[in-house]
Amino acid sequence: MNDTTYAAAGVDVEAGERAVSLMKDAVRAAQRPETVGDFGGFAGMFDASALTRYQRPLLATSTDGVGTKVAVARAMQVHNTVGIDLVAMVVDDLVVVGAEPLFMTDYIACGRVVPDTIAAIVSGIAEGCKRAGVALLGGETAEHPGLMDPDEYDIAGAGTGVVEATALLGAERVRSGDMVIAMRSSGLHSNGYSLARYVLLGEAGRNAGLTLDRHVDALGRTLGEELLEPTRIYALDCLDLMTAAEVRVFSHVTGGGLAANLARVLPATMAADIDRTSWTPQAIFGLIGELGHVQRRELERTLNQGIGMFAVVSADTASVALARLQSRGLEAWVAGSIRDRREGERGDAEAKGGKGGAVSLVGDHPLA
Repeated sequence: MNDTTYAAAGVDVEAGERAVSLMKDAVRAAQRPETVGDFGGFAGMFDASALTRYQRPLLATSTDGVGTKVAVARAMQVHNTVGIDLVAMVVDDLVVVGAEPLFMTDYIACGRVVPDTIAAIVSGIAEGCKRAGVALLGGETAEHPGLMDPDEYDIAGAGTGVVEATALLGAERVRSGDMVIAMRSSGLHSNGYSLARYVLLGEAGRNAGLTLDRHVDALGRTLGEELLEPTRIYALDCLDLMTAAEVRVFSHVTGGGLAANLARVLPATMAADIDRTSWTPQAIFGLIGELGHVQRRELERTLNQGIGMFAVVSADTASVALARLQSRGLEAWVAGSIRDRREGERGDAEAKGGKGGAVSLVGDHPLA
């Protein structure tokens, strides 16, 4: 009788080591000067003496994943973009409060370690970290045979940032008359993929002849390429904007859509009117609405509709803010304004947890 091994139970330690070898150069390229130690340790280290320049440093932390977008990556066998999405989901939550993202760690769970696949995922995470100016301090790849299918995987990440206490952004800074600046999304980003896949790849999509490799004229590329478009990372743009304009707060448009995410960063006494006539959502949003017979209200509370980040700024610095963002190659525009909330006003969606202001979307989008 042969001796039982870990490999016989479905865990290939040697494959894990090959994956580590393949990813090490990408990880080493995604560092900051404050990184201490080399790749492969039990714990990542960051030199906290860098924080001595702060009078009262506040640490901010965030954790997230990319949802069912990984199902598209797996189906297309393209694994080097969802890591960028992961970084975006984490660091752009940190910058909402004005924090500079410092470092990240990642976690990959898989049914079977395929070294090239794991290395591709991590290379995407490393690329995202470089775009965000954060260090990738470490991570974990966990093989779960019997719990996950052999080619199945999921990813998650956690990040830490820092902000000076006096520079902390938040609802208490918002004033009536402030302007709401919208920053263009790169597409669906990493939210609402359960709806998108249900519509585009389910019965409605099959009836329209849609498959991931089908070229869609309205999109200008294949459906799969559109669905795997990496999430725009706004962290460095937002940090730069804070040096040029009087920013009250940012709102990262993720799960929950436009109104709910903006409402959660407003005080209960304030309301925002967002003017749909100020932008045209990308074609992918209309395609989902048309094929799936998804009402506009449902689209707006599920998808970002072409806006990935809001910035609430003082009215007298709005033009400076727009110029600064546009100089960085980011499409941005004034999408609305802040006013006092009327008694009993609810808006189009409630903020998570029921706290926050009221946000109403008014008007109709211009035709593309």
